[in-house]
Amino acid sequence: MTQTAASSSEPDLAHFASIDPRTGEVVGQHRVYGEDEVRATVERAREAAAWWGGLGFAERRRRLRAWRALLARRIDQLASVISAETGKPRDDARLEIVLVIDHLDWAARNAEKVLGRRKVAAGPLMANEAASLEYQPHGVIGVIGPWNYPAFTPMGSIGYALAAGNAVVFKPSELTPGVGEWLAESLSEVVGEHPVLQVVTGFGETGAALCRSGVGKLSFTGSTATAKQVMAVCAQSLTPVLIECGGNDALLVDSDADLDAAADAAIWGGMTNAGQTCIGVERVYVVGSVAAAFTERLAARAKRLRPGGQPGADFGPITMAGQVDTIRRHVCDALDGGGRALVGGPESVRPPYVEPIVLVGVAPDSTALTEETFGPTITVSTVADLDEAVSQVNAGRYGLGAAVFSARRGEEIAAALRCGMVSVNGVISFAAVPSLPFGGVGDSGFGRIHGEDGLREFTRAKAVTRRRFRPPIRLLTFNRAPGAVRLLLRLIRIRHGRG
Repeated sequence: MTQTAASSSEPDLAHFASIDPRTGEVVGQHRVYGEDEVRATVERAREAAAWWGGLGFAERRRRLRAWRALLARRIDQLASVISAETGKPRDDARLEIVLVIDHLDWAARNAEKVLGRRKVAAGPLMANEAASLEYQPHGVIGVIGPWNYPAFTPMGSIGYALAAGNAVVFKPSELTPGVGEWLAESLSEVVGEHPVLQVVTGFGETGAALCRSGVGKLSFTGSTATAKQVMAVCAQSLTPVLIECGGNDALLVDSDADLDAAADAAIWGGMTNAGQTCIGVERVYVVGSVAAAFTERLAARAKRLRPGGQPGADFGPITMAGQVDTIRRHVCDALDGGGRALVGGPESVRPPYVEPIVLVGVAPDSTALTEETFGPTITVSTVADLDEAVSQVNAGRYGLGAAVFSARRGEEIAAALRCGMVSVNGVISFAAVPSLPFGGVGDSGFGRIHGEDGLREFTRAKAVTRRRFRPPIRLLTFNRAPGAVRLLLRLIRIRHGRG
């Protein structure tokens, strides 16, 4: 499902290749969309949005559930595209698609209940008015997606935006354009009348063109630095934005925690997808009385993992080649500052693969603790208690997700953490619950995908009042009776003047 570049002895600047990071093999050729092409795509989307929004919730639900069924039948086909462009193991790609299907089903089933017109109480002051609230689509939603979860992450915007009645123009990462094209082409099989999901491929300038194109709202997932550029461009036209950036997520281990479960969660949360997970575990804070027992379990599990491109590998390569330098730099900074490597070290960085690395005794100001590493590395810090851990976590500039392992204080600690999502005695589980909102605070961004909040994110609230009868005291007129305001004040004092 890719477009082939014209053969020529000269470089084809209108196309670019997508590469399998495991082998360096070209797996597809894709167009570079320019400013005019992006604008034309958005204009087609406006027509599609008018038609799609006019279908109503029931018909959109039927179409989206047909798409869900198609995705379920073709899991292996889409998984092959994901694996080829990211290098991740086939089962990891399959799991990603299962989450896509579950979220799409939830959005389709719940859109009408969440967004449909409903009556609201008008209150005693306006008892003569009937009040109602509904959520109307923006029209066209622009989505700029990442490469690490090239189906699941953007579909958290695409699926919910479509369920809300919008058309979507999707700019996938230049590392995973084939995944975006596959999704759009599969939807066109069940919604063939109008292009409600279109894809524009290319690099940063294609994304900037989408920001300038006049979409009703733009949803961006990527780095904090790029998010600021996106916001600056969108600000020129007052285009609202939803921003989901990275994280530096922590896992907290209490003295009464199940240490085996905590170690399993830390390893999976930190190493799955080669650590290229925005909500992955990058740092662990463990209470001193159980630190030795926990780190022993953690190290033993990390030593068993093997990266590679073969089917039996535990995780794949570093998809974006430039990230390897960041991983190496963070590991070296941790060790140069006095940290120790329990598992691996700088020698574990063997592009395109990075073997598991577990660091302890890392200085608090090390980049391995303060920045997002986005690799299969975990730092372990010892604390006196979880209150100290909370203070250290909350002092950071990110605030996406977190995990807490504690028999007694799990929910208490979860409430104290400055972040958008927390798993108690588990890890990353919140992302798999379609009814829960997903998003962060601080440098991790703002706005929410998933859940009711995710549906409302792609709409605008519309309030309507309708007069039912003439009010007993006419206030909203220049012809109000003398003494009307005095009577109103007397009633207000009687109703609200007592503590």
